[in-house]
Amino acid sequence: MADDNQFFRPIRDFYQRTVVSCSADDALVDIVAQMRARSISCVVVVAEGKPFAIVTDRDLVIEVLAQDVPIEQLTLEDIMRSPLETAWEDDSVLDTLQRMRRLGVRRLPVIDARGSLSGILAVDDLLDLISTSLSDIVSLVANEIRTEEQQRP
Repeated sequence: MADDNQFFRPIRDFYQRTVVSCSADDALVDIVAQMRARSISCVVVVAEGKPFAIVTDRDLVIEVLAQDVPIEQLTLEDIMRSPLETAWEDDSVLDTLQRMRRLGVRRLPVIDARGSLSGILAVDDLLDLISTSLSDIVSLVANEIRTEEQQRP
């Protein structure tokens, strides 16, 4: 029965495989331009294919705009958050969701068995799954109610 539940499935079935990565010494202004052009809210900083930090749109606001630091002088290393929390491809949806909540993060880079970056899981991905599951439950209940009403004398 647990195998039928979406929340016990591995996150490999749900995470986004397309993730923008960069190196710590990249110019922040270049990365911001990429984020804007691609309509993304974060980049993962990697070294030798392994993720070790992240920069989010929130980091840009807090670390750059709020402090009035000239963006042209900054690299990702100046504002990135490290050490980085990651999730394994085989982690369950439920465990990952609980972990994200405990950590207070909206996204987790996903790594494969070798520790290499393979994608990213965002709260929005999980919300899609939850809303689909809730819709399925509502349909099931509605069908049960109709069946019961049809069986009444």
